[in-house]
Amino acid sequence: MNSTWKIYLLAFMSFYVSTSEYVIAGILDQIAAWANISISAAGQLITVFAIAGVIGSPIFVMATTKMDQRHLLMLALAIVVLGSVLTVTLPGFGFLIVSRIVLAIGGGVFVIAAKTVAAKLAAPGKQAGAIGTVIIGFSASLIAGVPIGRVVAAAYGWKVIFVGIGILSLLAIFVVARTIPPTEGDAPVPLGKQLALLKNPNILTGFGVTFFWQLGYAMLYAYIAPFLLNVTSMSEREVSMALFAFGVATLIGSKFGGFMTDRIGIPRSLIGGMIVHVLALVLLSGFAKSTVVTIPLLMLWAFSAWSSGPGLQFSLVALAPEASGIMLSLYGSILQLSIAAAGGIGGIAAGGLSIRAVGWIAAVSVAIAVILAAISFSRKSSRRFRYGSN
Repeated sequence: MNSTWKIYLLAFMSFYVSTSEYVIAGILDQIAAWANISISAAGQLITVFAIAGVIGSPIFVMATTKMDQRHLLMLALAIVVLGSVLTVTLPGFGFLIVSRIVLAIGGGVFVIAAKTVAAKLAAPGKQAGAIGTVIIGFSASLIAGVPIGRVVAAAYGWKVIFVGIGILSLLAIFVVARTIPPTEGDAPVPLGKQLALLKNPNILTGFGVTFFWQLGYAMLYAYIAPFLLNVTSMSEREVSMALFAFGVATLIGSKFGGFMTDRIGIPRSLIGGMIVHVLALVLLSGFAKSTVVTIPLLMLWAFSAWSSGPGLQFSLVALAPEASGIMLSLYGSILQLSIAAAGGIGGIAAGGLSIRAVGWIAAVSVAIAVILAAISFSRKSSRRFRYGSN
């Protein structure tokens, strides 16, 4: 019990640290106006952050593997403080890209270390729950951080968000020093062992499903604020309300997806959820014009998109149960790669075609994920029929 509050403290820190990544989607139009650039150009901030997270964070963690995890938490928070200061003080879009790289490394390392420390603090048999608590803090940055960030940015300017993140991270350094005990880290998994799993065609297909599913989701989400403002003509207040409703729907969808995966199995739950995901994107792209119509469609999109997450992760772990940790690590890397690609592809579509076109391309991407999933599951069913017992 004495350590439970420390785990929740790490979850709260993960919430505002992770907000530095996701909040950009809610204020992209304001950053574009500040930098005097197009929205599609501003969207590359999402790509830069994701790439820095995929490459920089794992390298940093491997380089500091012998470091006490408490000290690693403090170092990561210091990097977040530095990134926040750079974001607020340096002029121009070029410097903003640099600050996004710094924030990506600091935030990514902190969340990784927080999960490690939470597992060490938890009582025997409750390590998974402790890690899940930290993940809830990470997820809450999307559910609450983005709409709150939009409200704050509308009232005080977008830089105030990063002032708040920087101040909270600075205070957190002293809190971690006083409350978190010295914690040894785990040995890193060699890159060669991770890449060896990709030789399995079913695992490779599973990661393909993950990539195109997340690509379709992240592509429109990266441009959600300009989409709502320009395509549906929402007001600032209505955009904040829509983003909050979106966040609530993601939480419900994630819980429902896990429930349905247990009840009807991975294939039907996963493919069904992604089909609804495609339908929601088509409806948003074709019929989202008024607030009354858009918010329910937005919630349907969020609900269906996040309902697929549990099934995808369970499916990948089931393919290599002896290497579940590696599979989930690779799953996270694939997600970040797809987010990076989404920022680039979405930017090209928004700049060369229209914001509405981003939604249509996103729907095509998720449809590809549905096809890959159907092929993968049919391949497994055929193999069981040929070699399984009656």
